[in-house]
Amino acid sequence: MPTKITFIYDNPTDPEAFEAGYAENLALAKALPGITKVETSKVWPKEDGTPTPAYRSVDLYFADYDSASAAVATEQAGALFPNAFGLATGGVRILFSDIEEG
Repeated sequence: MPTKITFIYDNPTDPEAFEAGYAENLALAKALPGITKVETSKVWPKEDGTPTPAYRSVDLYFADYDSASAAVATEQAGALFPNAFGLATGGVRILFSDIEEG
């Protein structure tokens, strides 16, 4: 079953600094072995202009859970995860999910 790893970045303390480091973070994510697709999103603010709890998300797709699990045990992941945590001054949640297609 296809699997994805999702990074949900909460609102950073300094959005400009986050955006300045985001391209490097994305490049590190794309370097994970076995990745089949990358999807990124920037979250819209609420209708009144106030921020939602989430700021950005990144979905990393893999053929299956074993491929995703193997990818996070690599040297490339050793570069990605510290970078992601350093970038996430507002916090980050990371999810492993099976993709259920209807």
